[in-house]
Amino acid sequence: MPIPSRLLDLIDTFGRNLDSYLDPDYKETELRREFLDPLFTALGWDMDNAAGYAEAYKDVVHEETLKISGVAATAPDYSFRIGGTRKFFVEAKKPSVKIKDDPAPAAQLRRYSFSAKLPLGVVTDFHEFAIYDTRQRPREGDKASAGRIFYCTFDQYAEKWDEIAAIFSKDAVLRGSFDKYAATSKGKRGTSEFDDEFLADMEHWRDLLARNLALRNTLTERELNFAVQRVLDRVIFLRIAEDRGIEPYGQLSALTAGPKIYPRLGEIFERADFRYNSGLFHFATEKGRDESPDKLTLGLTLDDATLKEIIGALYWPKSPYAFAVIPADILGHVYEQFLGKVIHLTSDHKAVVEEKPEVRKAGGVYYTPTYIVRYIVEQTVGPLVAGKSPKQIEHLTVLDPACGSGSFLLGAYDYLLDWHLAYYTANDPAAWAKKKQPPIYETAPNALGLGRGTGNWQLTTAERKRILVAHLYGVDIDAQAVEVTKLSLLLKVLEGEARELRGKQLDFHRVLPDLGHNIKCGNSLIGSDFYAQPALPAFDDEARLKLNAFDWPHEFKPIMDRGGFDAVIGNPPYVIIDSETASAPEIEFLNRYEVANYKTDLFHLFIERGVSRLVKQGRLGFIVPNPWLTQLFTEPLRKHILQNTRVERLVVLEHRVFEDANVDTCLLFVSRGEAPKSHLVKVSLPKDSRIADAASFTVSQQEWTTGHEHRFEFRQAGPDGLLAKRILKNCVQLGSKARASLGCQAYNSSKHTREQIDQRVFHSVEKQTSEYLPELAGSDVSRYSIYRVRGQWIKYGPWLHDYRPMEMLTGPRVLIREIPGKPPHSLHACYVEETYCHYKTVLNVNPSSTGAISMKLATGLLNSRLATFLFPRISNKKVAQTFPRLSVGDLRAFPVPEHINTNQHDALVTHVERMLKLHADLAAAKSPDAQTHLQRDIAATDRAIDQLVYQLYGLTAEEIDLVEAATAPPAQPTLVPAGDDPAQL
Repeated sequence: MPIPSRLLDLIDTFGRNLDSYLDPDYKETELRREFLDPLFTALGWDMDNAAGYAEAYKDVVHEETLKISGVAATAPDYSFRIGGTRKFFVEAKKPSVKIKDDPAPAAQLRRYSFSAKLPLGVVTDFHEFAIYDTRQRPREGDKASAGRIFYCTFDQYAEKWDEIAAIFSKDAVLRGSFDKYAATSKGKRGTSEFDDEFLADMEHWRDLLARNLALRNTLTERELNFAVQRVLDRVIFLRIAEDRGIEPYGQLSALTAGPKIYPRLGEIFERADFRYNSGLFHFATEKGRDESPDKLTLGLTLDDATLKEIIGALYWPKSPYAFAVIPADILGHVYEQFLGKVIHLTSDHKAVVEEKPEVRKAGGVYYTPTYIVRYIVEQTVGPLVAGKSPKQIEHLTVLDPACGSGSFLLGAYDYLLDWHLAYYTANDPAAWAKKKQPPIYETAPNALGLGRGTGNWQLTTAERKRILVAHLYGVDIDAQAVEVTKLSLLLKVLEGEARELRGKQLDFHRVLPDLGHNIKCGNSLIGSDFYAQPALPAFDDEARLKLNAFDWPHEFKPIMDRGGFDAVIGNPPYVIIDSETASAPEIEFLNRYEVANYKTDLFHLFIERGVSRLVKQGRLGFIVPNPWLTQLFTEPLRKHILQNTRVERLVVLEHRVFEDANVDTCLLFVSRGEAPKSHLVKVSLPKDSRIADAASFTVSQQEWTTGHEHRFEFRQAGPDGLLAKRILKNCVQLGSKARASLGCQAYNSSKHTREQIDQRVFHSVEKQTSEYLPELAGSDVSRYSIYRVRGQWIKYGPWLHDYRPMEMLTGPRVLIREIPGKPPHSLHACYVEETYCHYKTVLNVNPSSTGAISMKLATGLLNSRLATFLFPRISNKKVAQTFPRLSVGDLRAFPVPEHINTNQHDALVTHVERMLKLHADLAAAKSPDAQTHLQRDIAATDRAIDQLVYQLYGLTAEEIDLVEAATAPPAQPTLVPAGDDPAQL
């Protein structure tokens, strides 16, 4: 990107007048107007919003930096965004500030960016330009160079322009170069993430509070958990309000200067109750409020030392956080992890923090990424508001029935805030601003001259409050999660509050809504009719509280009376219902759901419940695991969806969504009501986070309704899918020509004692008697070869948990590894005649009684590139990207040509025999030269087998190209060019 001539002129001007610009009297405001705005304009950014975008979608947000009692500013000078999403901050300084050596500007930028979870940021005064990796936790005493990965002066702009533009130009950000650049330094020593750091701090504060409150007070576990969570939430809320200019800065810190901190903190809590009218601060009974007041926490005893440590850690220099810029969704991410643990009391009344059983069973807490939340909201709520006015949607209701920390409700709230603001600004905003209760206002001019008269419209806090209370509803069984959801939404209401009230009388009285009517604690799946079950055992108070039965018609009476909610969104829990996760009466009750079946998962029930909570034509959007789309035992779920909804869209995500979970997911969008026979479902399979850009195709819902097992068979659409479909139609199943079965299982607690299992009593390191067979594991089976790694022997007979007749383990047959490999040849099959006892990780194909297909021919077919192509498109379940498996059903359903002439048969068998010998020779070869030659021969024979298989199935040249393209080997990682290494900047 060549440096613009306009910028060259500015560089010349700056150099000729350098002494004037370095004078302390030259103001930052002038610098921003005269030099920095043109600098970033040259990088392609719309600095003045010439495009006329709504506030939420402007390229650049200019902040009037607020100073609070002489401390650090509350917001960065520039926030650069794409589609409303922050990408990086720029902190501006006047040229007299020495950016290279002064640590203060760097610390300021790093605190903002670290707290906003942004990877890179810039400090510049035009005279100097510095880029920082902002994932390093800022600490007191850091030098100006800490985290700095690029530095230049104004006279080097021309020389360095390509490097700067390759990262920070708008075009580079849109093309992903910014993100790629940031990723090259991720994970380097010293880098961290805001959420990891803040979570660790919050867990430490919880531990301090829990131990001290348990020591100084007599509390039940439930009371202790409530008190700890509520005190922590209140302190964090007030600290965020301080940095946003809503609460007096430093009021919490000031408490630590004297004794009896908690009683004085309680006075601040009570004042907050008067100001905010929020359930977070609710200490007295009030008419019209659903929730009971908190009569516990203000009367507790809490030591000064505990509060001093916690409050002190919320302010710089002990705290690295700039609370004004922490995004609500990132804070929710932290809380989601935080709520995965609970406080327990030991027998001697000491507090310990432990992971919740359901979290431990699920393998952790998985927070839904923001891009998923945004897409689900757009596809679910978006169609319901399109082309309408605020008056027409005033009764629109959006529900998350398992709201957790509130990420989906926050996403819906964000969407509705933006939608309302866009409507008002597009339809005579001045008229809306003059109403008696105006929904928008024009910001006052700031130091840069931006504000009134520029069309910089904002929603009033009253309107933000109205939108929240009118439209958003949530339920969660976890009381702490409900409170976090409320906290996140309340903080969102207050965004922009300080700006609106600037220069006005600060009247915060009752500024926040009571969300007790909207966000409720309860079991979305179980109502009070649970207790009507016959022969129900007695439930004590604790058991009833844990069950938390929830009556929808009572709790949301006005909404349910009119038929239900307009939209249901969310990420329901993924937990198999069994004796570990539910009591016998709960399991019996939940089995009444139409979709309940073998291995019922909670998300199955949430789909049924979610649809039943919708009005006719209402829309549901969930992210759920995707194996249910084709699995046999989830047929009741598919049938229920097809009979009761119109499937609008199915997005099968072919990339990992949850960082720490091996779960393959999809996005399901349905409307309540019967689908016409002509209805087409839009299907897409995005390979990354750019979901909206993924190519899509359509599938007839009627085909699913009348199809085998009601499978959501999207894999046989498009050119590749249609080819697989044609092959299936023109072939017979392998199961009609041979027998397929699982391997054996030696031990199981249903048949063996723990001692027998632990001691592996049927195993031996050597063959002891004729009953002992060589043991084979899945990893021992490769394409055309067997290599026993463990080499143990197993005593074979009916004493094993699950065993097969000896005829299945002897004679000519094919062994196939359960776990496939990577393309182009994913299946691992080997022809054997030796006797083995193999685990269930190895599958068997044995000749049928008629010997309709030879085992060597079957080996060639299964090892072919065409088999790699067919497997994911014909499997009896959606093939997982993270942990694929081949099932017996897959083997039995594998298509084989019904008629194979002798010449074709013999040619393929000859090549398979050659391949078996080549692999045996390769295993025995010792010299590198011999190994290389054998590997070349193996590759050539593989290609020959593939061509023979294509001929057997009658593929055309065009179809062969499709197969080869679809089974291309994964791209090898490429090295980062030296010029792109951030360490060199």
